[in-house]
Amino acid sequence: MRRPRFLADLSVARQILLLQVGVVVVLVVTAIGLTAYDARRDVRDHAADRAVAVAESVADSPTVRREVQRPDPATSASLQPYAEQVRVDTDTDFVVVMGLDRTRYTHPDPTNIGKPFIGDLGDAPDGRVFTQQYTGTLGPSVRAVVPVLDGDRVVALVSVGIEVSDIDRELRRDVLAILAAAGGVLVVGLLGAALVSRRLRRMTHGMGEREIARMYEYFSAVLHAVREGLLLLDLDGRVELVNDEARRLLDLHDDVLGRHVGGLGLAPGLVTAVLGRATESDDLYLAGDRMLVVSTAPALWEGREVGSVVSLRDHTELRSVTGELDVVRRLTESLRSQNHEAANRLHTVVSLIEMGRPEDAVDFATEELQVAQLLADRVVGAVDDPVVAALLLGKSAEAAERGIDLSISGSVTDTGALPGRDLVTVIGNLVDNAFDAVAGAEERRVRVEVHGAEHALTVAVEDSGPGIDDDTAAQVLERGWTTKAAPGAGRGLGLALVVQVARRHGGAVDVGRSALGGARFTVVMRTEDAP
Repeated sequence: MRRPRFLADLSVARQILLLQVGVVVVLVVTAIGLTAYDARRDVRDHAADRAVAVAESVADSPTVRREVQRPDPATSASLQPYAEQVRVDTDTDFVVVMGLDRTRYTHPDPTNIGKPFIGDLGDAPDGRVFTQQYTGTLGPSVRAVVPVLDGDRVVALVSVGIEVSDIDRELRRDVLAILAAAGGVLVVGLLGAALVSRRLRRMTHGMGEREIARMYEYFSAVLHAVREGLLLLDLDGRVELVNDEARRLLDLHDDVLGRHVGGLGLAPGLVTAVLGRATESDDLYLAGDRMLVVSTAPALWEGREVGSVVSLRDHTELRSVTGELDVVRRLTESLRSQNHEAANRLHTVVSLIEMGRPEDAVDFATEELQVAQLLADRVVGAVDDPVVAALLLGKSAEAAERGIDLSISGSVTDTGALPGRDLVTVIGNLVDNAFDAVAGAEERRVRVEVHGAEHALTVAVEDSGPGIDDDTAAQVLERGWTTKAAPGAGRGLGLALVVQVARRHGGAVDVGRSALGGARFTVVMRTEDAP
């Protein structure tokens, strides 16, 4: 059965209000009807009990018992006044004393004395009490008929009645009290329904069921269709909504809804960024073995902040390739610098020859060639990977250009099938960090050690820079160390990539103090042929 269209067009809050008002009204009306019916029955039962009590009292009176046994009770001088006195004192409508042949001995209307009683006697002549509602000479009434006993013998009957109009008058007073109480209940119910509707309207933003259903359908479809991870948090940092991509990127379980984001096992730096109230765009964070681009923004509704929205994009592969390209770019710049230096040296040799000093030209060229060959032999002898060797040669040229004393030591004849890209990422970033660290130092020294042991490769880079304290050292290796490192530290994304590569190869990164006075980073990676 379809509902009327006007109901569907109303907001959910108004529909609930109408439903609650209808329920309250029905309940109150039903309660009024049942209570009025119960009150009417109680009033009539009470009237019957009162009539029986008065009739029994009259029947037990010695005066009545004595007078009804006279030869002509209807002419008794005391019976009629007694019955009228009882009627007035008990607020009943009639007290009739009669004989067994229905002849009235008393009546509120003296003209009816001596006439037969109108109505049923039931089993009162047999000595039992009889009650009924009957229309007599005074109108409809609730009456009781009881026997007058002289021992075990019934000698007369007493009937006491209360008019129905008097009963209805009392009932109306009770019903008015019931209506007043019902009105109060109705007002309280309507007020409660209005408050509930107001709160529901605020919670549903005054939308109708169609709008809510359509919003949920579209929202759910869009949420699970986008390629970005989306995380919605309330003002307390609890997860209100998460899509499939966010679950994959953050390795979340199915029971994350309603939990605080700090208890999901995410990187501390990522948690701090997510809980921040400021808007952030495209910041890089390390989450497990993934490099994520994270954007956060407050969620607003009608100018009021209701939570925050976090978007996540996986840039792991892109950042890995970008890091390698950065290394190649630096290598290219180093080769360009070497080309410039070689041109200067060649110009010097030509000038010496033109000056007629060929011996000095030969000595100069031979000396430069020996130095360059010695450096190349030392690097190539230490590392058999041509890409890594070329990287270290380029770093040597860059160090010479920047006035940095770079020393390379160690011996690796087999990298264990470790990808050259990963080695370039580790060595290149560590050396770049070291160069940045000693840029402002008086003594600029950087030492690189590469050692290959059984099933493992160790890379250590130390510098003579300012170093890092213990708290910063622990923070550097935290999951989620972001590009927003301490000013001038230069150890942000590069170290995150290093940690990522080390973990991918079952290794670790250690940070400590260098013998040169600065920081020392040691990376141990398991080779591909490790058991």
